Amino acid sequence: MTRSEAQALGPAEIAETLAYDTGGFWDEMFDVAGRPRPHYLPLSSKLATLSPDEVARRQAAADRSFHDQGITFAVGHDPLGIEKILPFDLIPRIILPEEWRHIERGLEQRVRALNLFLADIYHEQRILADGVVDPELVLGSRVYRREFQGLNPPLGVYTHIVGSDLVRDASGELYVLEDNLRTPSGVSYLVENRRVLKHTWPQLFQDYDVRPVEGYAQDLLDVLRAIATESDEPNVVLLTPGIYNSAYFEHAFLAKAMGIEMVQGADLFVDDGYVFMHTTRGRKRVDVIYRRVDDDFLDPLAFRPDSNLGVAGLMASYRLGRVGLANSVGTGIADDKAIYAYVPRIIHYYLGEDPILPSVKTFLPVEADDLTFVLENLDKLVVKSVNESGGYGMLVGPHSTQADQDAFAVEIRANPRGFIAQPTLALSRHPCWVEDHFEGRHVDLRPFVLFGREVKVTPGGLTRVAIRRGSLVVNSSQGGGSKDTWVLASTAPTSRRPIESED
Repeated sequence: MTRSEAQALGPAEIAETLAYDTGGFWDEMFDVAGRPRPHYLPLSSKLATLSPDEVARRQAAADRSFHDQGITFAVGHDPLGIEKILPFDLIPRIILPEEWRHIERGLEQRVRALNLFLADIYHEQRILADGVVDPELVLGSRVYRREFQGLNPPLGVYTHIVGSDLVRDASGELYVLEDNLRTPSGVSYLVENRRVLKHTWPQLFQDYDVRPVEGYAQDLLDVLRAIATESDEPNVVLLTPGIYNSAYFEHAFLAKAMGIEMVQGADLFVDDGYVFMHTTRGRKRVDVIYRRVDDDFLDPLAFRPDSNLGVAGLMASYRLGRVGLANSVGTGIADDKAIYAYVPRIIHYYLGEDPILPSVKTFLPVEADDLTFVLENLDKLVVKSVNESGGYGMLVGPHSTQADQDAFAVEIRANPRGFIAQPTLALSRHPCWVEDHFEGRHVDLRPFVLFGREVKVTPGGLTRVAIRRGSLVVNSSQGGGSKDTWVLASTAPTSRRPIESED
């Protein structure tokens, strides 16, 4: 079929040509009747013109680009530390301007409220005294840092980089599934997905006015410079655990994109309360550290004494205000999965507003009624360990065995504070290229929020894809992949020339 013939097709004919089945789920590209949604019409028209061989050729070109650029992730729980190419699906997800504005408002509201929560629990603890949040959930958490009570971070900001995961349910409504306020990862794939798609299939962009994402690194650098405490020309570095970390590619990518040094703990030292880095020309003061090392490993004098990843004395320097850290120490309590259940109350308490983006109903086994309900409905719920991430420590009830459920029941009874439970959502799906045809796969969305002197949401997010058929787990460590995410600047049709393919 030629392009002109495809453009003459109506939505129903396009759906028939693509032979796509929504499977009864909310689909990002197709409506309940199986017709392309209006903002997907130009894209679906292009797809209808192509043979399976043509799509497969472009998918192979994208895969080669990821391989040649070394865009990888390490499987952290693999004993061999195997690195893999992140699976990439070349059919982009498209978000309308009005929906993105809604997402932006909701994320800004959420980040500001959580930042106020952190400031409060490390100072007056009013929210605990007023009984809005159970004090035991905060003060009894292993990620609450009592030693930083009273600390005032630069600009009053604890959460400089945030990645909140959004999902759409069977009704099409967006929910926040969880917040990531410690060392959120994935933004390098967001940027690289766009670069690879422009390189391998520039014609897709011809009919769309897509907002750019390439400015993220400069925006991040601006935030990091803003939290320098004693210098107008701060020296900013990125602290990485090293090459065996699952996100090492991202660390290297961001350091290069920002034009800053990437260092490891052995490259830094503290003298007279200031942080310095070793260089071939002697020592050089460090003003700001974008740390991709967890709290526990940052300073062997303050936290784990066996850590070789951090810098001895770093926390003393931070307390003295002589170095800036992003994110601040102790932010993990705000993305504790048990605290997640209280975020709507947190928003209302500090801002006097209802949440713009709702949270998923969450059951806390520490509460007697919730414990009974969870144990009686393990086959229907998703149970998550509050101390795990990346899709580990999780039971997806409808996809589990009785033995799995029995094992989780024992663990929940023994440690109710260690788990939460949520309904199993029918996550929305998006067409993906699978072998020689299009199939729906479940997706989520991780937008990235930067908070310095103002809050800024990068216009696009990391759409993560559950590559395995029927799977609801999108994490890369569990076999998930990703796709480019387009936020439209306008819904008006464009007639621009295709973006030139890169060499």
